[in-house]
Amino acid sequence: MQLYTPIEIEQLQQDLPYLIEVMEWVKNFLGRHHPDLGRTGPVCPYVNHALKTNSIRMAVIRAKNLDSQQLEEIVRSYRDIFLKIDVEDEELAINRAFLLIFPDIHKNETFELIDEVQRKLKPLFVESGLMIGEFHKHTQSSGLHNPNFRPLRSPIPLLAIRFMVESDLPFLQSQDDQPYLRIRYLEAYLKHFAHKIGDRTKLNSAYQALALAQEQLKKEHLFIK
Repeated sequence: MQLYTPIEIEQLQQDLPYLIEVMEWVKNFLGRHHPDLGRTGPVCPYVNHALKTNSIRMAVIRAKNLDSQQLEEIVRSYRDIFLKIDVEDEELAINRAFLLIFPDIHKNETFELIDEVQRKLKPLFVESGLMIGEFHKHTQSSGLHNPNFRPLRSPIPLLAIRFMVESDLPFLQSQDDQPYLRIRYLEAYLKHFAHKIGDRTKLNSAYQALALAQEQLKKEHLFIK
């Protein structure tokens, strides 16, 4: 049973349109196939199961008067909440997702703030066994199977938090990231999955990507000297 105060009701009335809009996007875009996706199945292969198991949580965050550091602290706090939720069923836990919605950023069109927060916090999240993704209507992140497809475009800016899974390897070895970052990401990936990955090809790919990043970092240091 949920009891609301008058102030909570007023806040809920303000937040509800954004919650509804994002939920419709989750169902009708992430949860469905897109002709430009480049593979079969929905845009996000996990979202429908997450919906069925009621594993998605959303929050509306008012960021109008917040700078990037304040926003980072808020997102960090949601990371801590995410990790503290105790779910006995491992399958339910792996489908857990937080969607942090930022309608004020949508109004101001300052999408760079979302990108900056995601970029700064990604190492911390990955080392915690999590992924954090940035979504807004101008993101240029491309799909794995079709470089012209933009799966991370959403009607309202948001950050998504979920557990890291084996199939996240391509997102952790991008050449767009500096070698030192790839090393952090890949070491965290191997720490979480090396002992349980059944696909030896994928495991070998992770080790090879790590060795490449380490070699590139070594060359950069030699060049600087």
